[in-house]
Amino acid sequence: MNTATIKFEAFESLQNDDCQERIIKAKKLLGKKIVILGHHYQNETVYRHADLTGDSLKLAKYVSELEAQYIVFLGVHFMAEVANILSRPDQITVLPDLAAGCSMADMANLAKVERTYRELSKVINFDETITPITYINSAADLKAFCGEHGGVVCTSTNAPNILDWAFKQRSKVLFFPDQNLGRWTGYKMGIPLEEMPVWDPDLPLGGLDESTIKKAKVLLWKGHCAVHQMFRLQHINLFKEKYPDGLIISHPEAPFEVCQNSDYVGSTEFILNTIKAAKPNTKWLVGTELNLVNRLANEMKSEGKLVQFMSHVVCECSTMARIDPQHLAWTLENIIHGKPVNIIKVPDREAKLAKLTLDRMLEIS
Repeated sequence: MNTATIKFEAFESLQNDDCQERIIKAKKLLGKKIVILGHHYQNETVYRHADLTGDSLKLAKYVSELEAQYIVFLGVHFMAEVANILSRPDQITVLPDLAAGCSMADMANLAKVERTYRELSKVINFDETITPITYINSAADLKAFCGEHGGVVCTSTNAPNILDWAFKQRSKVLFFPDQNLGRWTGYKMGIPLEEMPVWDPDLPLGGLDESTIKKAKVLLWKGHCAVHQMFRLQHINLFKEKYPDGLIISHPEAPFEVCQNSDYVGSTEFILNTIKAAKPNTKWLVGTELNLVNRLANEMKSEGKLVQFMSHVVCECSTMARIDPQHLAWTLENIIHGKPVNIIKVPDREAKLAKLTLDRMLEIS
């Protein structure tokens, strides 16, 4: 066996078709040693090779049941971290492209969250009053922060259950990094919008006064998904003008007015299941990531269903879609050579605290 790491430069100029053949060959050689997990937002050129697919919650649930030595994650950095935290110590998690990330996750970092903790603690007793909730779209150290302070992780699927649990622990919630998911979830629970102010971590005291903080039920972090933020009410109105009987379905990361004017709001898994279960010849405007919408549109053509991306700007998430056939082929062939690349390993203390929040989330779910 050649134990030298194969450099990525050897794959950069390969055509996609050549890579597809090499991926298929590598998977056959590796057999049960590997399992490839694919998030719904991945490009079809790599998504087709996933052994298991799903949204963040579904993939997290899969991890604890996997037997394979190597977990190859077609997703982004925070997803691979979750896989590493929930997997056995002898398993190795690999992310084919380390640049695959999430702009929303980058909007909250540990330094800003810890500063927020200190600032809020001057106004109220944080650890007695606030349950911190981090969306799964966040770095492992933020999940560890929540573990240290009695908090929890949520996904778009289980956010209502998680928020309900949080209010049974303490009277307030700090929700980060996605304000749209937090606002929509709170609104559906009957929390008035004025009791869900936005906390801007770049301003003193989040840009709020002490009175507003004390009255708040949910403090929403000033963060969002760049793709979902593109969706607008005007996109819905234009679609309805053209297709009066058309249906609108959106992800809760979309802006509040988009969710308010949608017929259905839910996670990627919910969106897929709802449209697949719908009657033939129905027409759908979908407010979520482009790769998922395009894949679903192709699948539904045979049933006469129209599935359309919500924005007139055709834009996929540049960080979610980083993993390509070249990176996947390179990753698998290095595993064959016994030199896995791009191993994701969360530091032990951080992983232990983060696992508390993930286990808590799975138990509540």
